[in-house]
Amino acid sequence: MARIVVIGDLMTDTVAHASLPRARGSDTPATVTMHGGGSGANVAAWLAADGADVAFVGRRGADIAGRNRDMELMGYGVDARLVMDPERPTGTCVVMVTHKGERTMLSDPGANAALSPDDLPHDLFVPGAHLHVSGYTLLADGSRAAALAALDFARRAGMSASVDGASAAPLERTGAEPFLELSSNAVLLFVNTTQAKVLTGRDDPEQAARVLTAWYPQFVIKLGADGALFYANGRPPVRVPAPPVERVIDGTGAGDAFIAGFLPAWLDKKPPAEALGGGCRLAAHALNLIGARPVL
Repeated sequence: MARIVVIGDLMTDTVAHASLPRARGSDTPATVTMHGGGSGANVAAWLAADGADVAFVGRRGADIAGRNRDMELMGYGVDARLVMDPERPTGTCVVMVTHKGERTMLSDPGANAALSPDDLPHDLFVPGAHLHVSGYTLLADGSRAAALAALDFARRAGMSASVDGASAAPLERTGAEPFLELSSNAVLLFVNTTQAKVLTGRDDPEQAARVLTAWYPQFVIKLGADGALFYANGRPPVRVPAPPVERVIDGTGAGDAFIAGFLPAWLDKKPPAEALGGGCRLAAHALNLIGARPVL
């Protein structure tokens, strides 16, 4: 199977899971745990845990958190290529999860903001491999040049490339047109319905798809509990329902897990329904875990 190279963000997630409705301006009991995070690193961890050959390129601080994140990725079986930043700390995200499983994230990118084209190991850009670029890396001013350089190296090496839509709020801050232009080297885009709306101005996924078809040969629209849609080269969409999930414990990382479940089957040229099914399977697994990654 093709090797997958992920360029992206690495974080420590501090997850506060409220056990009661949030008491604004007061005190709410919660379970607080620390986990490895960062959308790009999560995709790499899920890929490796599911048996794929994966390398991850990112940046960490010269701190204990950075060392722990590095060892954690290696524990999953990821070929971790982390550049140590002498000045900035490892990125941190505070994830607040309500008693119903809805999440809000407060992110400090730390070292992620300084990822540069010089951090990209040239030995990873080889014909037949696949590049996945985290949307966060493409959207952030500091790391954008590295994301664009990676997409360019991949194109010149004859690699396929995919990009994800990160999150609706940072997408909105950057703007639809700039993101569409920045990511136009990718053959495959992953978005959820809110990200698709930001990029196209259309609420309905099928109308959003008409706009996205002009920009990407292939793309996936994740529909949450309703499964996912795959569009390729103007052909009719393929839709797969999500497996039933009795109770959502934590939605963090479910979108990253979906990408990891989808890519190997897609790269092996399996039927789209099989790739979508793989994505939905790992996403459902992620919904049943606290934190954004599989249990080591």
